[in-house]
Amino acid sequence: MSLQFIKAEKRIHDAVIFPAFDLTIGEGTIVAVYSSVNVREQLINLLLGKTILSQGEIRFDKNTKQQIGYFFLHDGLYERLSIEEILKFTRRLYNSAMPINEAIAATQLEDKRGVKVKNLSYSEKKRVQLACLLLQNPAIYIFEEPDQNIDLESKRILIGILHQLKHQNRSILIVTGNLESAITAADEVFRLDENGLHPIHTSSDTEEPTTPDLEETMITEESVLPVRFEKIPTKVNEKIVLFDPPEIDYVESNEGQSFLHIQGESFPSTATLNDLEARLLPFGFFRCHRSYIVNLQKVREVITWTRNSYSLVLDNKDKSTIPLSKSKMVELKEMLGL
Repeated sequence: MSLQFIKAEKRIHDAVIFPAFDLTIGEGTIVAVYSSVNVREQLINLLLGKTILSQGEIRFDKNTKQQIGYFFLHDGLYERLSIEEILKFTRRLYNSAMPINEAIAATQLEDKRGVKVKNLSYSEKKRVQLACLLLQNPAIYIFEEPDQNIDLESKRILIGILHQLKHQNRSILIVTGNLESAITAADEVFRLDENGLHPIHTSSDTEEPTTPDLEETMITEESVLPVRFEKIPTKVNEKIVLFDPPEIDYVESNEGQSFLHIQGESFPSTATLNDLEARLLPFGFFRCHRSYIVNLQKVREVITWTRNSYSLVLDNKDKSTIPLSKSKMVELKEMLGL
């Protein structure tokens, strides 16, 4: 069963939350919508029926009894119940035919089944929430920031389950403010804001840089050698801040703006991602995705989520995860001699 937004527009008084857009989340498709908190809240409330569109419609098969299941940012679990108790309650509530053991195994909570929810870590609670959602067995899944603040193992489990649901022909919509999460999990990624719905291309890599003419690259005896400036400038509060390339963890391009990520902080750069790639290449940086450049000296681990979905885990204090495109994975393996 598909979920469709048809000429869907939302205004609050004179403010445009998002203009009219069309989007179809078909069966066996994972679609991510990258947006602000305000837009995400509006989308969730519209799907829940708490608010209505200013114009247009949201269409799905209303004859299906349990058509939509939600994975909210805040879990809403009963803290005093054990994992097994809360799953039994959910199974009865939704008259589910799915065995509890299957939901526990899928979320890898076997050794925690008797533990009360209040004694679990945040990531384990999110896995319990995911197990409850699986027991509901809806045709359409709506995920709100599904991997926010969870550990790598829980993220791996989440990605695996998302792709299992995809192969079961479920329709999956992810709403998130994390572009890396959207790219890692979804088949199609869109940005939704006051300017409308726009696709974020994730399948193809950036264009090959053009080779300059030989005349432009030849240095004659009369040529003056340029001064090599190795620091990367950024602008913060009207001040120019200079960073040495080895300080940079990774570079991200978001809506046409490049950002340097350094020790958990983000600094805007006036240079394009292509320009930064050319400048950083001699310092061991790698264009791992059309929207990301990573300092390979900071990479600790390469994670394979699915056959076509990869991430790089950095050895920094935040253990940042950066998307790695399929073609770049092949290139990286060649570089590493694998």
